Amino acid sequence: MQKGKALKHEITKNRIGMTPPDDTTAGYQVVGNVLDQRETADLLESLDSTLTTRGRAGVRHLMGHPQIQRVARDQRLLAIAAGSLGASAVPYRATLFDKSPDRNWLVAWHQDKALPVMERRNVPGWGPWSVKGGITYALAPACALSRIVALRVHLDDSRSDNGPLRVIPGTHRLGLLSDAEVNQVVHRAAPVDCLVTAGGIVAMRPLILHASSKAETARPRRVLHIEYAESLDVDGGIRIAIA
Repeated sequence: MQKGKALKHEITKNRIGMTPPDDTTAGYQVVGNVLDQRETADLLESLDSTLTTRGRAGVRHLMGHPQIQRVARDQRLLAIAAGSLGASAVPYRATLFDKSPDRNWLVAWHQDKALPVMERRNVPGWGPWSVKGGITYALAPACALSRIVALRVHLDDSRSDNGPLRVIPGTHRLGLLSDAEVNQVVHRAAPVDCLVTAGGIVAMRPLILHASSKAETARPRRVLHIEYAESLDVDGGIRIAIA
């Protein structure tokens, strides 16, 4: 059975319009009201005062930021990550996504396939390699990416009109997809908008097909995207870098 047809069968069984209780089947989970209003406001204030230079979509490599470190290691977030990865879950990378009238961008359907690593090693299944912001990256095999989960901490309400994350549930189980396979799956499946109020979290597996459209409103959509690994040691001596 082709991947697109297999996925369509799974989606029909799993009723994708409902928020799943965990990410085992769907590849994502919406958890509301994790941070309270004051915590969210304090985090926004800290980021606005310290991250004065931002790229088109935000700022990458933020695990060195003291406030972000505290959030990433907060017991509430660690508990959510542990639900997918076990008690050993460790945060390794943080990115601020900033979508606003001044920075209104979109992302086409894709999977997150690259991991930051300490050094380049010739291990089958890893590569091509690149360097971003002084950090070495490699496209990773599906076995390594299956031991990763990202927690998207929403600093603003994620609404249908401000370019929310969109996912196709279950697609993380299809492994690494080519561009042609991505197009085939997108054509056959119905996406879900991940809507959550400020302080809520969307947990997602890196291989789930996801996208984001441009905002249709002046309301900002700022998200702190924190990635966790089951272990920093992943495969053949390759070790994930803190970024």
